[in-house]
Amino acid sequence: MRVVKVGGRVQADPGLIVEIARAWAEAPGTFCVVHGGGDEISETQRRLGLVPKMSNGRRVTTAEDLTVVRMVLSGLSNKRMVSALVRAGVNAVGISGEDGGLLCAEPRDAATFGMVGRTPEVQPAILRTLLHGGMLPVISPVSGCADASLSDALNVNGDDAAAAIATALEAEELLFISDVPAVRASSGEPVQQLDPDGAQELITTGTAEGGMSAKLEAALAAIEGGVARVRIGSLGMLGDSSAGTLIRSATGVVR
Repeated sequence: MRVVKVGGRVQADPGLIVEIARAWAEAPGTFCVVHGGGDEISETQRRLGLVPKMSNGRRVTTAEDLTVVRMVLSGLSNKRMVSALVRAGVNAVGISGEDGGLLCAEPRDAATFGMVGRTPEVQPAILRTLLHGGMLPVISPVSGCADASLSDALNVNGDDAAAAIATALEAEELLFISDVPAVRASSGEPVQQLDPDGAQELITTGTAEGGMSAKLEAALAAIEGGVARVRIGSLGMLGDSSAGTLIRSATGVVR
């Protein structure tokens, strides 16, 4: 089982649907897709007169912002990808973390982030049902909220959601597909492999910042949760098991 997280910028790559369709045809029922859509959210916010704000790679989310996040992620981005996959012959089904109680999160830090969730709790039954039925789940990471007094939903970072889903599904591998081919060291050179200590050092020293810092944090959470392998890189990882930066436990001990 694999979980594939697709960043917002990669969704504009015409090769994305081709590669997902190829991977599904080769191994149907063996993976699900989680997607982001950060640039499109920011663009829509600006069109509506809102100001996008980020903190450490995560979007600060007001009540107005949450409406935009739901609209863009669970609506536009999700259904556009599903439609393209269906045209490519994949039996894809779009859902959000709100559907079937899939994701439920606690607020990360309401004073700083607003309606943003921590790594969510996952109820994977709906995913198992879809996969067993030969359908590819395409997941928007908008989550239910455990604190009903704050909101009925929370904006969960797609990387955090993917890590939690990979853990819940007992996935062997988690892929973070972005517009960069690998994690880079302080020298600027791509890194082929990291253990958890090495990944944490890149975060702590600020070598990895913003979105890459968030990906590494999510990768560490997945490794701690028992996922054997996490890779961060570009679209080529779907067809090349050696591509991207590999992160795995230094001991090699997994679930």
